Amino acid sequence: MKMKKVIFIICILMSNLPLYSQVQVEAKIDTVEILIGQQVYMTVNVTMNKGQQAVFPIFTDSVYITPGVEVLEETAADTTEIDDNSLVATKKYLLTSFDEKLYYIPPVHVKVGNKDYTSNTLALKVLTVPVDTLHPNQFFPPKPAQSNPFLWSEWEGVWWLSVLMILLLALSAYFYSCIRNNKPIIKPIRIIKKQTPYQKAMSEMEALKIQKPLNTDNAKEYYTRLTDTLRIYIKQRFGFNATEMTTNEIIESLNKANGNEMIEELKYLFTTADLVKFAKYSTMLNENDANLMNAIEFINATKQEVPVQKEEKPVLTKEEIGQMRSHKLAIWGIVLTITASAGIIAYTIYRVYLLLI
Repeated sequence: MKMKKVIFIICILMSNLPLYSQVQVEAKIDTVEILIGQQVYMTVNVTMNKGQQAVFPIFTDSVYITPGVEVLEETAADTTEIDDNSLVATKKYLLTSFDEKLYYIPPVHVKVGNKDYTSNTLALKVLTVPVDTLHPNQFFPPKPAQSNPFLWSEWEGVWWLSVLMILLLALSAYFYSCIRNNKPIIKPIRIIKKQTPYQKAMSEMEALKIQKPLNTDNAKEYYTRLTDTLRIYIKQRFGFNATEMTTNEIIESLNKANGNEMIEELKYLFTTADLVKFAKYSTMLNENDANLMNAIEFINATKQEVPVQKEEKPVLTKEEIGQMRSHKLAIWGIVLTITASAGIIAYTIYRVYLLLI
């Protein structure tokens, strides 16, 4: 039984051994030789199992990893999976040196799972700049800082382009003021569509169909509108001034102008209207409708369906034609000057950019 327990413990230890053997710390450097003051990255890779965490050493600014080799900065640790069980943690350190020497870089200590691991050692050779000591007369001290001299020849083109741009913009403003201060020359063509006497009268009749006289005052207003509409229609249709004539005079004039069988009904309509307006005569509802229908029939019987449409075309004087041409030239001037100004602005900015870089 004791032998079985020993074998069991040995198997457990052997099964856990690969877990610890998988942790590897490797350090490498980009190049083993640099000149004084140059910088080089040292990379530390830690291979470990998933679930483990690596704690890298932290170097503050201007700390020496070894005497003569300074750590300038360090990057954040980056983790990359290798397979289902392993991953690699990577951290970089930026190194530099200002003394010519072959340096020994000690191992980097990394802590993984409460256990310390060390990397391999590295070497860094720092070389000085080769100097020709055989010709000391060719050594020159450093030159003092100087400001760039102002050369008119470099800025002359930009100056004149700026002046030209300002002149073009001023010319555009002048053209615009000329157009704004003058009235428009081009007169629009108006098409005037006039209603015929028949159309005007029928529109008024349609409005009267809605109006129903309920009392004496309403009846007076109703018949006044009805007879006024007929008088205006007769005046425009037959040519005599029916608006200033009595009922008998209108009937006589209509008989002379055009004998129509509707004249008797029209005479009755005018007579009824006079009684309503001047004698306070009360009409019946069907009588009002009959008079309205008689008026509509009279208008339909005497209508002339000749639409009148008049087109008014503008007539321009010589002075207006000259102004119209001046306006067109001013508009073209504005377009050209603004386009040229935009091009000059873009080119000037480009030239200034070249002078400043």
